[in-house]
Amino acid sequence: MASDLIGSGAQADRDFSVARRKAFLRRLGAFLRNDPASNQLLSFEEVKKALGAVEQVYLGMRVVPVDKIVGSVGRHRDFDRAFLPSKRDLGVRWKRIDQLMHRAEELPPISLYKIGDAYFVQDGNHRVSVARMQGVEMIDAEVTELRTRVPIDASITPAELLHKLEQRRLLERLPMDRVLPEIEVRFSDVGDYRRLASYIEAHGFRLSQLWRRYVSPEEVLRDWYEYSYRPIVEMIREERVLDAFPGRTELDLYLWIVEHRERLALETRDDSVSPSDAKEDLLRRERRTLRLPLLHRDGDH
Repeated sequence: MASDLIGSGAQADRDFSVARRKAFLRRLGAFLRNDPASNQLLSFEEVKKALGAVEQVYLGMRVVPVDKIVGSVGRHRDFDRAFLPSKRDLGVRWKRIDQLMHRAEELPPISLYKIGDAYFVQDGNHRVSVARMQGVEMIDAEVTELRTRVPIDASITPAELLHKLEQRRLLERLPMDRVLPEIEVRFSDVGDYRRLASYIEAHGFRLSQLWRRYVSPEEVLRDWYEYSYRPIVEMIREERVLDAFPGRTELDLYLWIVEHRERLALETRDDSVSPSDAKEDLLRRERRTLRLPLLHRDGDH
């Protein structure tokens, strides 16, 4: 028995040393990529603040994939994104749990918050860390789900939280997710969420003047979709404009086109400038900048 304890203690020492070495290499790699945020464990408090929880539901006991646990309540600086220990002084508790898991002793379930497809540790950070280190794929957990207006998955990074915050603010101003669920509300530039909201609200103001009555946000969104968004996006798809802007979204191009049309109309003092004119001017400028080839429609040569 004593030899078993000594052996498991030596194994735990080795495991912790390996975990710390891996943590260092991951931190170094993120630093060399100039992307330290990619290696950060998510803060539950920051995620909750960004997404704005609207409902909390107790789900009870679940078996949870360990690799979907991406954050922590209050301990996000103690571990990295792979739940490797970031601090040497975590060793005593980490090694004790490592020994227990090597001896296959039963441990109490961890406690998690669930948001979308991602999980955050309320209690059991060391157990998750050791489980990841030992290659454990599933873990018993007591789960409470927080339902939010903006969905996330386990791949979310700290850098994407600002986008989620602005996306939530847009949806609080205009219920696009409920009225127009077919539109993926995603921009490449974080400031564009507010610009789109302002543009749609201006569309609503013009409608209220034209119709001489209050126009609900739902009516504004449906009218904007039918007479502004849909025609432009159909043009973007038919002419494969996204091919000239890899990594961008349809909403990116929609907003660029309508704003560029307004600029062209002011520059030329011509209110008849169309979205198609604005699209062609944008492509000409992009081709001059990047020397892009001309885009052809399907069937053209």
